[in-house]
Amino acid sequence: MTEGLEKKCTILIVDDVEDNITLLDALLRSEYTILTASSGVEALETARTEMPDLILLDIMMPEMDGYEVCRALKADPATQKIPVIFVTARLNQGDETKGFEAGGVDYITKPFFGAIVTARIKVHLAPKCMTI
Repeated sequence: MTEGLEKKCTILIVDDVEDNITLLDALLRSEYTILTASSGVEALETARTEMPDLILLDIMMPEMDGYEVCRALKADPATQKIPVIFVTARLNQGDETKGFEAGGVDYITKPFFGAIVTARIKVHLAPKCMTI
């Protein structure tokens, strides 16, 4: 039986702009189970209850920015091993460094190219599960 070997990965998309969530969802839904959150607080709750395999996280959000969300995820033993990829319009090198210091594993700038997003996701999910 190969059923136990094939697991459709789950990705949590976190962004306060619905259009950004819609774009990423359309790009990824054929290969992954997609969860969404529109705020940092919602992202933390969803990550703790659903345990996604990977999180795509916007940086610029009201109330709690992506850096804060990532630091909170990494401080929680239940969620600290979930890889976080920042997806953001912030382009300067200091922002990227800050993302890695917060615990992110990768950094994708907007506007993004679908092939780059999917390739980076596959690199980080390859050890965990297969796409269907």
